Amino acid sequence: MGGWTFEPWRGHFYPAGLPHARELDHASRRVTAIEVNGTFYSTMSPATYAKWRAETPDGFVFALKGPRYAVNRRVLADAGESVARFVASGIDRLDDKLGPILWQLAATKKFDADDIARFLDLLPARVGDRPLRHVLEPRHDSFADARLFDLARDRGVAVAYADSDSYPCFAEQTAGFTYARLQNGANHEPLCYPAAALDGWAEQAREWAKGGRDVFVFFIAGGKVNAPAGAEALLARV
Repeated sequence: MGGWTFEPWRGHFYPAGLPHARELDHASRRVTAIEVNGTFYSTMSPATYAKWRAETPDGFVFALKGPRYAVNRRVLADAGESVARFVASGIDRLDDKLGPILWQLAATKKFDADDIARFLDLLPARVGDRPLRHVLEPRHDSFADARLFDLARDRGVAVAYADSDSYPCFAEQTAGFTYARLQNGANHEPLCYPAAALDGWAEQAREWAKGGRDVFVFFIAGGKVNAPAGAEALLARV
């Protein structure tokens, strides 16, 4: 699911009266990973990352969205300073709970092979002693280009799988892990998606996981009120 601070979850996913300061503690014991949208908008401190790590159980993972200053620009290759600043901001304080970093492009950004190659080359392989895993989420149809997948595969960068009516879906596997964002949920569905659809996503997740591949699946955007229920239902199926 995306984040853990969402008012409609209070008294729904979160027990009535649960202090807001304990919401991450609660959420991280119900799901196994959370995608953090706040890092797209704000620079967090090393102390914040350390606090998140301390509040969550062993095996839990945070996926972080790379900052908008890096991805919302006409020339992505000019983002070196923004990428470096983010990586050096203290994300390594998450230690073994640091998951993939999602670089989500603007929906208006069209594919430019040279620019994308240069941007991917800006993404560091490590922070300190910790390997980094990067995910690119293009949101323009022009990225349906074999050159994109070759560039990503050469650098071990995953291309996000987006279940969305608004953006294209790319199924190619270009890294040693899979990153899927399920965005077509609905608030009238108690489990975010219909049960049959969840069965299908569970089967797809098992297929992705063959050979020991790590698989990250997040319920994002559509049906957010019931996204936690969807995440729990999917976990129960796999």
